[in-house]
Amino acid sequence: MALNFVWVGFFLLAFASACVRWWLGEADIFQSLLTAMFDGARSGFEISLALAGIMALWLGLMRVGEKAGMVELLARLAQPLLRRLFPEVPAGHPAQGAMTLNISANLLGLDNAATPLGLTAMKELQTLNREAEGTASNAQIMFVVMNTAGLTLIPTSVIAIRQSVALQQGITSGFNAADIFLPTLIVTFIALLAGVLAVASAQRLPLWRARLLLPVLAVAGLLLGSVALLARLPAEQAARIAGTIGAAVILAIVALFLIAGVWRRINVYDAFIDGARQGFDVAIQIVPYLVAILVAIGVFRAAGGMDAILAVLAYAIGGLGLPTDFLPALPVGLMKVLSGAGARGLMIDVLQTHGVDSFVGRLASIIQGSTETTFYVLAVYFGSVGVKHTRHALACALFADLVGLVAAIFVGYAMLR
Repeated sequence: MALNFVWVGFFLLAFASACVRWWLGEADIFQSLLTAMFDGARSGFEISLALAGIMALWLGLMRVGEKAGMVELLARLAQPLLRRLFPEVPAGHPAQGAMTLNISANLLGLDNAATPLGLTAMKELQTLNREAEGTASNAQIMFVVMNTAGLTLIPTSVIAIRQSVALQQGITSGFNAADIFLPTLIVTFIALLAGVLAVASAQRLPLWRARLLLPVLAVAGLLLGSVALLARLPAEQAARIAGTIGAAVILAIVALFLIAGVWRRINVYDAFIDGARQGFDVAIQIVPYLVAILVAIGVFRAAGGMDAILAVLAYAIGGLGLPTDFLPALPVGLMKVLSGAGARGLMIDVLQTHGVDSFVGRLASIIQGSTETTFYVLAVYFGSVGVKHTRHALACALFADLVGLVAAIFVGYAMLR
């Protein structure tokens, strides 16, 4: 419903603005809006078409990792931590297994597998719910907030879109679509930590024990140390190092998946083909969504609406003495809370307008890859078990979103400028 209002609003505001500009003497403004509509429709289809092959590659490799047992391995590694985050879930309860598998699938970017596992976990957690009817339990709130601020190891869809837009722009050499890997990993970790601490504070969970706190501090120190180190280097060198690390880690994970598949004696080729089929389906399914949002954004931008919003934000932020060159990427983070499809369209608009390898292009990609569609996740997960009173879930999830957005801007300046 929120995206419906946003989408219609783009068109109505654009038309109203065009009428005013035509009255002020811009005779060709309506032709500009019509051209923007056609250009947006063509761009949406072209990007989706180029995305088909890239998504087929990624989902094929992810299916190999899934069949090779990497999801189960991550689930076993996460068990000790989850026992402390969900003290009301008994050891060995089916909810514990479903939650660990869901988080592991999210970590690997297996969205198609993560959602049904998450809904299964919510149903199992509902059997342990001792709150009033229609009220979320502590465990359900923690689980949903962790999903809204989920840690993603590889932002596969964002990398694929960046590569697709680069090909559309004729960039065939010297471009590394994976250079957002390390910044995105750092930002998602910060957002996840903020969400978990917010829920833990509301539920008064004893998370300050050394057994839990020391590993978290070690990971945080490693990631923040990487930011501090790269921030001391020239921007071009820092971006090159981050891109090299991202490409190397992703290729190492792919190699690990293949080796694990051979070790488990699965048919790696058939597993890849099975996953690749889904990649093609995903690319085709997003064509109407991508066309719809790119057309609306194109019309809104042609009418001057986006420039007006950014001008107001630039005036307010500049008045505080802060830099404003990150502002074109900011709408991506604001939209992502409401709609993943809308945020994807805004990100593509930034990539096309400012360049796929520009600072704001990479920053928009980091924001898109490190935040989640909060209202959608809350509606689907809580709605699946009939929960209407979500207590502190929304506040904690929005707090994690805000922290993640601010962290993305700071990490972007530290590692990409």
